[in-house]
Amino acid sequence: MQKIIAVLLFSAGILFVQNCSTKTLVSGEINRQWMLIEFQDFPRDLMVKNRANMDMSPTKTNPNQYGATMGCNKMFLTATFYSNGTVKFSDIGSTMMYCEGNMDLETAFAKSLPTMAKYEIDGHHLTLTNDKGEKMKFVAADWD
Repeated sequence: MQKIIAVLLFSAGILFVQNCSTKTLVSGEINRQWMLIEFQDFPRDLMVKNRANMDMSPTKTNPNQYGATMGCNKMFLTATFYSNGTVKFSDIGSTMMYCEGNMDLETAFAKSLPTMAKYEIDGHHLTLTNDKGEKMKFVAADWD
């Protein structure tokens, strides 16, 4: 009977570890500011001029709470990056100022971000993609 209990506990432990391994939050390489360089049909020079970025540095109060700006409003969002290459964005909001010439980029970004379900880090680049093949590409702000 003790062997059966030991085997069951061992099996449950393996299942728990396997389940957790795909849900591990990725940190370090993701925790930096990322400058948006490719998104839909928006010109790169507009994104550079607006300093369009996502700041993935964790806050002290909520390690999954991040920020972004597309050149006008301050945006806030919740994101969880998993070790299996998936990501979940939620709770996206922003301040409510109107800025002539910036609203299209900001609106499109806020609408598209929650659809992004996969991420890839390749060197100093972060690429987010959704199930439709749409993507957002970023470069690390601290990379020269």
